[in-house]
Amino acid sequence: MPDRRLDPRLPHRLATLVRGPNWRRALIVRRILAAVLVCAAAVLALTPPAAAARAPVLVTAHELTAGVTVRAADVAVRRWPADLVPAGALADPVSAEGHVLVGAARAGEALTDRRLVGVGPAPAPGTAAVPLRLADAAVAALLAPGERVDVVTAGDQGDHPAVLAENATVLAVLAEDPRVKGRLVLVELPSGPATRAAAAALSGGVAVTLR
Repeated sequence: MPDRRLDPRLPHRLATLVRGPNWRRALIVRRILAAVLVCAAAVLALTPPAAAARAPVLVTAHELTAGVTVRAADVAVRRWPADLVPAGALADPVSAEGHVLVGAARAGEALTDRRLVGVGPAPAPGTAAVPLRLADAAVAALLAPGERVDVVTAGDQGDHPAVLAENATVLAVLAEDPRVKGRLVLVELPSGPATRAAAAALSGGVAVTLR
C-alpha cells in the first residue's frame, strides 16, 4: 500500500490540518471566514439595487425668461425619484402649454403649479388677474413676481393722479414685444379695483408705484 505522505489527497491534507496545533486551526477558520466575506461582498456588489419609485415630472427643455408663454417645445417630461418630486409638480405638457411663466427658469427645472399663471389653485374669491401695459418699460423691468405695487392713473384732467388699487400683487412680467409700445404686467386685484384698473388701462394711462 503506497504511503499517503508521498501522495497526499485533499481529505487527508484537511484531516492533517485539523488535527494540527490550535494556532493552525484558528488560522484555517480565519481564512475561511475571510473567503466567505469576500464572496458575500462580491455578490452584493454585482446585485443591482432595487429600482427606486420614479414619477414623471415636467421640466424646462431650455432656459426661459420670465413672462414667456410656454410652448410644447419649451418643456420635456423626465422621470425623477418620487421622493425628489416637488409639491405641485406638473407631469403633462398639455397642462403647461399656453400659460405664462412666472419668473425665469433654468434648463431642467421642474415646473410646478406656482410657476405658471392660470395653473393650480384658483385665485382667491373676489380677486381677478388684470393685464396692465406700462408705457415706461424701465419701470416694468424693476418688477418681479410676488412684489406689491399700487396702480395709479393720471386722472381725467391729467393733473390729479388717482390711485386705482393699492397693494396689488405682481403675478408676471411678460417679455417685451417690439411690435407693441409698453410692457405687459399681470397683477392680481380685488374685483372692484380690477374693473377700474382694466378700464383705465384701455386708455394707456396706467402706471404702478413700488411699495
